[in-house]
Amino acid sequence: MEQLQKASLCATFADGSMEFLDIQFNPTEYTLEKAAQNAEINIPGLDSPLLQFIRLQNERLTLELFFDTTDSGMGAGATSVTTLTDPIYSLIKIKPDDHAPPLVTFLWNSKIPGNDLATWPGGDQKRHEFTGLVENLRQKFTLFSSEGVPLRATLTLTIREYKTLNDQLVKLNLRSPDRTQSHVLQSGETLSAVAAAFYLNPEEWRAIAEANSIEDPRRLTPGTFLTVPRLT
Repeated sequence: MEQLQKASLCATFADGSMEFLDIQFNPTEYTLEKAAQNAEINIPGLDSPLLQFIRLQNERLTLELFFDTTDSGMGAGATSVTTLTDPIYSLIKIKPDDHAPPLVTFLWNSKIPGNDLATWPGGDQKRHEFTGLVENLRQKFTLFSSEGVPLRATLTLTIREYKTLNDQLVKLNLRSPDRTQSHVLQSGETLSAVAAAFYLNPEEWRAIAEANSIEDPRRLTPGTFLTVPRLT
């Protein structure tokens, strides 16, 4: 019989180190929520205001996690369920060296919702795990030993999606010559290549050079944020 794949949480710290935290029981359900911010443009005499897309908001993942230590006994000297829940609770605590809580990634399998998103030409917004910062953590203890030691708990964990600017620019890969855009210069990339990607015309590289005050297009620094101006 195929072994059940276990869900887990991975904490990533500022120095790049990681710590994997086991989830005792796989969640029976979890919730994903994402919203868009739109502005209303009011024009007198119309049936309804016009809507202008502004941006998307961070997605939220909410997990219901169950923990239980009654298998080791419920009498004197029973094992506290906090031995399992406190490591999860630490994900919302400030790490002294980082001055902030760690990034948290929820891992289970390759078929997390978002893995089968349609890929539009030029961009790839598929997701293979969920990474973010813990926004809310609620602990509910429901069973105690005769000594008052908590033996059973339910944790409600909400993780708010986190993406760096570079990650978003690469995944979205927004392309439209009539809009000003941004681009992170890659190693070995030329202005002609950038112009070809955004304008579909490598000969328009001078517009990018002028917008970024680049005097010598042969001397470019990888990692530089370029303004890709709109073409009129």
